[in-house]
Amino acid sequence: MFRPDNSPPDPALPALHVVFQRGRLVSDMRSPRLCLLEEEVVQRGGWQVRRRQFLGYWQEQPCFVLEIDDVHELDPMDYQLGSLWQVLGRVDEQLFALAGRAAQLLDWEKDHQFCGRCGQAMQVDEAERAMRCVPCGVTNYPRIAPCVIMLVTRGDELLLARNVNHPQGMYSTLAGFIEAGETVEETLVREVKEEVGLDVGGLRYFQSQSWPFPNQLMLGFFAEYRGGEIVCEPSEIADAQWFHYRDLPRVPPPASVAGQLIDHYVKTRSQSAE
Repeated sequence: MFRPDNSPPDPALPALHVVFQRGRLVSDMRSPRLCLLEEEVVQRGGWQVRRRQFLGYWQEQPCFVLEIDDVHELDPMDYQLGSLWQVLGRVDEQLFALAGRAAQLLDWEKDHQFCGRCGQAMQVDEAERAMRCVPCGVTNYPRIAPCVIMLVTRGDELLLARNVNHPQGMYSTLAGFIEAGETVEETLVREVKEEVGLDVGGLRYFQSQSWPFPNQLMLGFFAEYRGGEIVCEPSEIADAQWFHYRDLPRVPPPASVAGQLIDHYVKTRSQSAE
């Protein structure tokens, strides 16, 4: 459905746009695709464009991300300004991934206007997705922060935790950023030990997900409990408990890899119990 591409498309082709204003996503409340705006909608708005990047092709239509000027007052009857969280689960996964790609590339361009080595202005490379400093030769590519996200299991039980920043009552899997020099497996074992004091093994890869909050690549794993008692790291984990797969608290939606990890394990245990 979405085909990435860096080469500028034929300008005669009608384009689609993912639009941001003041860092917030513009959704067209009249469109079933919400965050994917038709060319005629953008033209009718008369919006001044601050930044524009070609993303690729959505159903073979060229697609751009736009940042429009703050001066425009958008009609709240037609448009909603919000975060990517507001479209998560409301549009299909590929469209959400496209909106996330758009947000990350726009932020990357804004954050690399000047070279971190010599201070000179950076230029957008026309041949590939990169910002280059002509005077000193530094090249910056879009930033991706790899993370592990893991569901720790013990027979029929799942370890779920409430992060200090999660809404009250929401429990999820553990997760953490991969540090320099670490393997994915080392990160997983370290994060579980640091956050809840448990030892794990039997690591099994599940799947990955681009997670634009702001620029993570989530690498999903299952891990088996090997020993220890739950001791929460208070600066990160408000609470952590073992839950039977038939008696779970409120968990993340299936649009997230955390929700998919939980759902997959619950279905697997339910089938084995039949």
